Amino acid sequence: MALAWSAWTGKDGAALEARRVPRNIMGMDPHPRPPVLDMTPEGEFRDAAPPPLSGFDRTLARIGGVATLVALTAGGLLLASLAVLFVGLVLPVLIIAGAIGGGSLWWRMRRARRQGQAAFVVIRR
Repeated sequence: MALAWSAWTGKDGAALEARRVPRNIMGMDPHPRPPVLDMTPEGEFRDAAPPPLSGFDRTLARIGGVATLVALTAGGLLLASLAVLFVGLVLPVLIIAGAIGGGSLWWRMRRARRQGQAAFVVIRR
């Protein structure tokens, strides 16, 4: 046990005499054993082993895993529903634009046949 010198002061603040006071460092140390430093052959320190999990911790981990899986599934369904909504909004525009384009091509081919002109010319290189 280590001892230290301390001055005891009276009411007037003057030091009366020095006395030896025992230190309580050993009693305050929360780790009575020295830490174990585990090293690899390469000279690097290894991490301490994690404490074993209790049954409650394992149950919470399982519940958290299931909750994450449910959240990911809900997110996937949300993306799928947004895709269906987008297709539902774009499909009428696509049908109308295709009908207008097809009608335009049909009308031009009809006029070209009546006038005796070639309908389409394909140039290959």
